Amino acid sequence: MPFLSVKNLKAYYRTEMYGVSRMVRAIDDVSLTLESNEIYGVAGESSCGKTTLIKVLSGTIKPPLKIYEGSVNYQFKRGSVDMTKVSGEELRKNIRWKEISYVMQGSMSVLNPVRRVVKTFEDIISTHEGIKNRKEFLERIREHVKKLGLPPDVLGLYPHELSGGMRQRVAIALATVFHPGLIIADEPTTALDVVVQRGVLQLLKEIQGESKNTVLLVTHDMAVHANVADRVGIMYAGRLVEEAPSQLVFKSPQHPYTKHLISSLPVIGDKSGKSGLEGTPPNLANPPQGCRFHPRCPLAKESCKTEVPVMRDLGGGQRAACHRLEGVRQ
Repeated sequence: MPFLSVKNLKAYYRTEMYGVSRMVRAIDDVSLTLESNEIYGVAGESSCGKTTLIKVLSGTIKPPLKIYEGSVNYQFKRGSVDMTKVSGEELRKNIRWKEISYVMQGSMSVLNPVRRVVKTFEDIISTHEGIKNRKEFLERIREHVKKLGLPPDVLGLYPHELSGGMRQRVAIALATVFHPGLIIADEPTTALDVVVQRGVLQLLKEIQGESKNTVLLVTHDMAVHANVADRVGIMYAGRLVEEAPSQLVFKSPQHPYTKHLISSLPVIGDKSGKSGLEGTPPNLANPPQGCRFHPRCPLAKESCKTEVPVMRDLGGGQRAACHRLEGVRQ
């Protein structure tokens, strides 16, 4: 069985103000699976639903966000868990950090600026396991950060005394201290230069390769997915429009939106101009009927405006939701 199975997930933001009810369809009928021992990449432009998907998968669901339909089933070592039905106490005690950990977009979102790094480790471990022997605790943490390429001295420093790359490595160390089954990495290389980015991504790959866990890598940077992800899912306007092994996504994209993302990447020696995609992503409080990409799609036909395309299996682990798949191939 897959490690994670998401079926027909619908998660909306609903607000009521001055007597007006507003529903933002951030995740609208998404189905996907994550296997054990793989890196799954999620790509798409801003407002496509990546962050909301992370919230649902990690159980961080707070009003006005609400799950209206679907299931999110994990196969943890201790058994099957549906994240749409699990209690807050169960999440806090047995799932967060132990089974599912989170590398946030900015390392300073995790690290307290007025506490030394070791205190952050102490807070997390004492909350979930307790610290019976402080000497053993310190030895464990020193070995853990050393294994991730950090000098043990960082434990006695404040976050502002570390470089951006070192802070991000500390955030990864915090996320992996319990060796969880799933690591969610949300834009882990944001605001880092390319050399540091490479080091951070290599660290994630090494951790995944050694622990054989699953990594959900969320980033808009397609070059990162090309170098790290085993499979890639492309999201647009709250829906999954294409999914395939990373090599297939870049070699033979099938959805027009995916094709645009790939064609926008710079290629060494290519001096031709790059054309941008006209229009803007739709308002998810009032999304267009049919295929949500049709107002910007150069291949759109009449059925695209009225009929929601179904996800079609194209073979080789590739699937896409488009009425004009043959046109894209040509």
